[in-house]
Amino acid sequence: MVNKADDLVLYAVGDVAPYREDPSSIFQRVAATLGQADIAFCQLEINLTHRGTPLPQARLAMRADPITAQAIKEAGFNIVSFASNHCMDWGREAFFDTINALREQGLTVIGVGSNIEEARKPAFVECKGTRIAFLAYNTILPQGYWAEINRPGCAPMRGFTLYEQIEHDQPGTPSRTHTFPHKDDLKAMVNDIRQAKSQADLVILSMHWGIHFIPAVIADYQREVTRVAIDAGADLILGHHAHILKGIEVYAGKVIFYSLCNFALDLSPTKEILESPGHKEISVLNVNWQPDPEYPTYFLPPDSRKTMIAKCVISNKEIKSVSFLPTYINKQSQPEILSSQDERFDEVVGYMEEITRDQGLNAKYVIEGDEVLIQEA
Repeated sequence: MVNKADDLVLYAVGDVAPYREDPSSIFQRVAATLGQADIAFCQLEINLTHRGTPLPQARLAMRADPITAQAIKEAGFNIVSFASNHCMDWGREAFFDTINALREQGLTVIGVGSNIEEARKPAFVECKGTRIAFLAYNTILPQGYWAEINRPGCAPMRGFTLYEQIEHDQPGTPSRTHTFPHKDDLKAMVNDIRQAKSQADLVILSMHWGIHFIPAVIADYQREVTRVAIDAGADLILGHHAHILKGIEVYAGKVIFYSLCNFALDLSPTKEILESPGHKEISVLNVNWQPDPEYPTYFLPPDSRKTMIAKCVISNKEIKSVSFLPTYINKQSQPEILSSQDERFDEVVGYMEEITRDQGLNAKYVIEGDEVLIQEA
């Protein structure tokens, strides 16, 4: 799809966690495209530090050389959310090292701070006559990772879980799972969005949330949060964390990406990981999650190879179109943008159609060249 010269183009991707000697190499096949955007967003899933000790509640603590921030910048990104379940994995020093490394490269960091006020503070970006506010929140919260009045961390959008026994006379049988947003966090988020909207033309929300590794399924709380956020003034919602794609929804004319999947992430099946209790617990969520010798640095389920770049075109202070570029993680853990002539293009689009339909979502996908336009069915 051809964009006009005065159109503002935003690209957005999911989890980024390069863990290699040359971090820029992971972006080798996408940097030229990302660099064409006026604004490019990613979610950082790794600490950038040489300091710290993993906290007891950290399931998979990863850290990379702070020089990785330069690779993220050179790949074309300029907005980074660090509001994730890994933000405090290595302690407070590492947390601030990461933020500082990103800011030293001129990157705008959202969703985190030295206290709750800073973590909730929006970032404003002005480009081509449009002022955009970015806010970021995290639902996947180990104890102590969210910011408070006198504690650093990320902006929380916590959730609660209720298990309802289906057969009350049958102990041990499966239950229904219900989830609910934390009312105080929801109220605070609404206030943040309203205040940001009063100072900007558009508000874009980053949400680290969802049910990881299980195909398609979207939690109850996610549906409630999206509606409340859009009713408060959010114009686009960018979800991540699930490590696989999830369906897309259009509500009140606004697009919701429930999960953008991984984008540029290194993870090897080391003995330590394979034997860890944490991995053994979560690997059962996806039956196809096994080490693959052809993917030595991308130890994730095959579904995690299908990913995307979300694209938003803005004109005259309004969102003109939202689409995505089907993308695939190759055997070197690098994201590759797919041509519509590539059979994997149809694989990604077909997968999106399937999981969107599975959850009763209303997005319709229309292929235009190498892009997939998102419309309301």
